[in-house]
Formats: sequence, C-alpha cells, structure tokens
Amino acid sequence: MATSPKAVAAKTEETIHETAAAVETAAHEMAAPVRDLAEKGVAQAKQTYGRFKSAAEETTDALEDAYATLSKGYKELGRKSVEATRSNVNAHFDFLSALLGAKSVSQAVELHTSYARKQFDVYGAQVKELSALAQKTATDGAKPFQEIATKGVKFAQAN
Repeated sequence: MATSPKAVAAKTEETIHETAAAVETAAHEMAAPVRDLAEKGVAQAKQTYGRFKSAAEETTDALEDAYATLSKGYKELGRKSVEATRSNVNAHFDFLSALLGAKSVSQAVELHTSYARKQFDVYGAQVKELSALAQKTATDGAKPFQEIATKGVKFAQAN
C-alpha cells in the first residue's frame, strides 16, 4: 500500500478540511447555547437593574416627600411657638401695667390671682395645641418612611 506524496498531501488536506468543518460545526452548535445563556443573563441583569433603579427612585421620592412634610410641619410649629410666646409676653406686660396701677395690696393680689388663673388656662391650651401639632408633624413625616419600609419588604420578598 504505497502511496504517493501527492496522495498523502491530498488526504491530509481533506482531513484538515473535514476537521475544520467539524470544529466549525461544533463551535456553532456550542455558541448557540452559550449565546442564549449570555442573552438570558444580560436580560436578567437589565431586569434586576430596572427594579433596583425603580426602588431607588421611589425611595428618593419618598424621602423628598418626608423632608417637605417635616419642613412644613416644623415651620408651622415654629410659627405657632412664636405666636404663643408673643401672646404670653403681651399678657405679662399688660399684667405688669395693671399691677403698677394697683391702688392697694389687695387689688395687686387680686390682679395677680386673676392673671395667674388666666395664664394657667392659656398655657394649657398652648401646650395642647403645640403638642398636637408636633405629633401630627411627626406622624405625617413618618408616613413616607413607613411606605419605604413596606415597599422594601415587598421588594425583598419578590427577589
């Protein structure tokens, strides 16, 4: 079985072409599942990124709402506090003016008793109003944080 160098070269070339074709076919067949896997990975990464981005935007919006609510509430609380202080200072100056005009010790004691009774009621009402406003501000300011926590739990359960 003597073969010529030309026949060996031709057979070798044929084998190389067959091997290259087989490798190319195998590579093509292997590339499809790898490509599919990569595409699925990319799609899943995009989906996960979208959910995280959405959650981050919702959290940012909720924080902005909380800040606006708290800012508005504290501004109102400050305004009411200044208003109460102004009212109390004016009442005290009115009392001092009346006290300076007292003609007797008994009249001064009566003015003081009346002033103390009236201011006790006024202070009680002011404390009630300011406490209610502070509580409302705290409650309203906490709502966005509660919503963030609820959404966070739902997001964590979904993932």
